[in-house]
Amino acid sequence: MGDTWQDPAVPAARRVPAQPGAGDAGRERVRRERADTGAAEPVWGASASGPDGERSGAGPGGAGGGAARGEHVHSDGAARGEHTHSEPPLPRPRVSVQRSSVRGQVLAALRTALVAGELRPGEVHSAPVLAQRFGVSATPVREAMQQLALEGAVEVVPNRGFRVVERSARELAELAEVRALVEVPVMLRLARTVPASRWAELRPLAEATVRAAVSGCRATYAESDRAFHRAVLALAGNEQLVRIAEDLHRRAQWPLVGGGPDARHRGELVADAHEHTVLLDALIAGDLDVVRDLVREHFTGSASA
Repeated sequence: MGDTWQDPAVPAARRVPAQPGAGDAGRERVRRERADTGAAEPVWGASASGPDGERSGAGPGGAGGGAARGEHVHSDGAARGEHTHSEPPLPRPRVSVQRSSVRGQVLAALRTALVAGELRPGEVHSAPVLAQRFGVSATPVREAMQQLALEGAVEVVPNRGFRVVERSARELAELAEVRALVEVPVMLRLARTVPASRWAELRPLAEATVRAAVSGCRATYAESDRAFHRAVLALAGNEQLVRIAEDLHRRAQWPLVGGGPDARHRGELVADAHEHTVLLDALIAGDLDVVRDLVREHFTGSASA
C-alpha cells in the first residue's frame, strides 16, 4: 500500500503520519524522533531482547535463530507473508541418535569379558584400544568403563585408562553375606505365599543354568544364574529389590585375583546350577524346612552362586 514504516517502540503520539511514497523520508524522521527521545535503534534478527522481553534469537519462531515477535517467518526461519506469533511454539525436528544403545552393547561386552577372564585383574586397558577391539569410537567405551568403575569392577588410572580391580576372597565373601541378608528373607516369605504353579513356571530358567554350567562358559552361566534369581525375586513385586539384588549379584561374579576362564571348574558350576532345580522342587512341594536349608547354603556355600 506504500504506507510509511512505523517503529512500534516509538509512542503513537510521536509517530510519523503515513505518507504515500515517503518511505525513506519517513524512516529518517523516525530515526530523528528516536534520537530526540533517547531510544535505541532496533536490531532485528540479532540476539537482543525484543519489546516483550524475549530474545529474538530464541523466540517462539524457533530455537537458535528465530525471528522477533510479530515478524513473518518461514518454517525454516526465512521471512514470508504469514503470521506465526499466534501459533504455539514447536520444537525443531530431531534425528534420534541411538548412541546409548552402542554404550549398552559395549558395557555388556565388557562385563562378559570380565566374567570370562579375558580382562584379568590388575591389567590396565585404555578406551582407544578397547574401541578398536569393538569397532566403535572411544566415547561409548569410556562411558561404559566409567559405569564399571561405579560398580567396582575397574578403577580409573589417570592418563592411562582403567585397571581391572583385584578382588580378594574376603570381598566376595562379604558380597555373598550381603546378598544373603537381602534375598534369603524374601525367598522364605515367597515360599510361604507363592503357589506351586508359579514356581513351576521357573523350571525352564533353572534348567538353562544347568545347560550353561555344562558348557563350561563362566560368562554364559553368570548370565543365566542372574536371570533365575531375578525371576524369583520378581515374584515379590518390588522393582527396587530386584535392581539392588541384581547389582550385588553382578558384583559377586567379578573374578578373583589370578582368576581366568578356568578359575572355577565346570563341576563347581554344575553343582551350583543343580541347586536351582532342587530348590524349585522343594518350593513346588511346599517343604519349607528344605527350602530354608537350601537357600542359606546356596549363598554361604558359594560366593558367586
